[in-house]
Amino acid sequence: MTRSAADVGRGLAPARPARPIAAGERIHVVGAAGAGASAAAILAARAGAAVTACDRSADSPYVAAVEVAGVRVVEGHAARHVATPVNPGATGPSSSPTSVGPGATGASRPANVDRAAMVARVDRLAVTKALTAIDPDHPELRAARDLGIPVEPWQQVVADAAATRGARLVGVAGTHGKSTSTGWLVELLWRAGRDPSAFVGALLPADVSGPPASTARWGAGPEFVVEADEYAGNFDPYRPAMAVLLNAEWDHPDVFPDEAAVRDTFERWIRGMEAPGAVPTLVANCGDRGADRVAARLADWPGRLVAVALLEEGTDLAGAADRPGARGDRTDGAADLVTAADRLRSARRTALGPARAVVARIVAADPDGTTLEIVGLEELGAWEETARPGASVGARIALPGRHNAQDALCVAAAAAALGVPVPAVLEGLGAFRGVGRRLELKGEPRGVAVLDDYAHHPTAIAATLAAVRQRYPARRLWAVYEPLTYHRTAALLDRFAEVLASGADEVAIADIWAGRDPDTTVASAEGLAAAVRARGLPGAAAPGTVEQTADWLAERVRPGDVVLVMGGGHSYRIAARLVESLGRA
Repeated sequence: MTRSAADVGRGLAPARPARPIAAGERIHVVGAAGAGASAAAILAARAGAAVTACDRSADSPYVAAVEVAGVRVVEGHAARHVATPVNPGATGPSSSPTSVGPGATGASRPANVDRAAMVARVDRLAVTKALTAIDPDHPELRAARDLGIPVEPWQQVVADAAATRGARLVGVAGTHGKSTSTGWLVELLWRAGRDPSAFVGALLPADVSGPPASTARWGAGPEFVVEADEYAGNFDPYRPAMAVLLNAEWDHPDVFPDEAAVRDTFERWIRGMEAPGAVPTLVANCGDRGADRVAARLADWPGRLVAVALLEEGTDLAGAADRPGARGDRTDGAADLVTAADRLRSARRTALGPARAVVARIVAADPDGTTLEIVGLEELGAWEETARPGASVGARIALPGRHNAQDALCVAAAAAALGVPVPAVLEGLGAFRGVGRRLELKGEPRGVAVLDDYAHHPTAIAATLAAVRQRYPARRLWAVYEPLTYHRTAALLDRFAEVLASGADEVAIADIWAGRDPDTTVASAEGLAAAVRARGLPGAAAPGTVEQTADWLAERVRPGDVVLVMGGGHSYRIAARLVESLGRA
């Protein structure tokens, strides 16, 4: 059963045009130990706000950067974080606190607030929809509503921070690859001397974000790059001048009934782009079926389109079977990329004319990375209809996997369209080594390589397993997965089982991370493990919690194995505990 965005975000103010954050504005961030909310706290503080923050627990890799920014993350949730009584005897949230977290004693609701007896401590609250989806009567949200304090998604604070900077907003969207691609573009711009500001849903390297590693960056340059998440309208506060659409596939079955609904959401967001004094630009991966179908619907959109496609032997040109003029077009290793780009350019257009096209093919793939041949980057500064792709350029990326090559092509096109010289674009592509929890090597104790990745959708898992095979050929591969949400596991169970059984040698399924799920009865870890066993891997198991899973693995892995830990909840603890256990043995 799907829920509406309004239901998921119940009690939140609707998205609005971004406005600069006023100096000294009091912003309270709830859930600040999370990847996104922590960035909102950091960026608001850098923009001049007086920021307070809390979370159920401060045990998180994102908290250190928040506290370096001068914001202490208080453990536990209580109405007193929002308001205080005028006098100690007043009745209200502070005198009847409801705390959730370390030291909490109960979940009774605060007494009804007498506004005359209370004074607000903050001007607005910023929260995640993961909270409003399951606990709209959370004590801090309830106290804010009672006092008329605005409650907004943390993405609105990030958008307001961008407005404070007066920077050109660049939004990176798509079902898969957002964090890697956003981080890649941010690092490329940083290396090119553009000094961008940013929010990324994964830890940037400390030298890029400023130590310690953070999901936020505050720069003085002309771009503000954000990871734009489609779930329940999370990206609605972002009205970018440039957008990147990496792909579009069915996910989040709790809010999207099918892939068409996902595509509709991306199209609506793109049509809301704003570029004051300029023309909005969309970079779309037309090599992806879903993203191409979105691009095909933009013939009347008054913006510029950069159509990107990674070609390979035996695939339809740019991927879309229904592309006008492209049916039957195929390419092989010796394809004329300029001709392929011309075909793509003529197939996709907006109200301003034909698309610009950036097309590439994989020349080589080995354990150390992937080599690309690209055409079209040089022409992105010339938007006349007569502009045509010219000579090809070579690019070497260190990240393995076809999906990373696709992301690299989108990043390159976006950077070139922003005016970064092509030599600097190619240098930035090659220098990037990734962001946190995206095929991150945590260690290789006793000859066992342990990798941590955020993959939590069948397509992402299949792509990540293939990338690991490229990097570690001929080694036994363990796929260790902590499913993210019960509803996704139930809706896509067969696909999960198929990609795990076909892509790995051994499989372990940790307990499902509920996240924002109100119903935890629709799927189970053992059910997924049984589905994997039924597809030919008899050893697939569901050992239990993340701690139990790590301990179970430590007893079974052997030198030479590769363990790929995947998931979006606490799966990173499996990797960390396994490395620690093997290191002691």
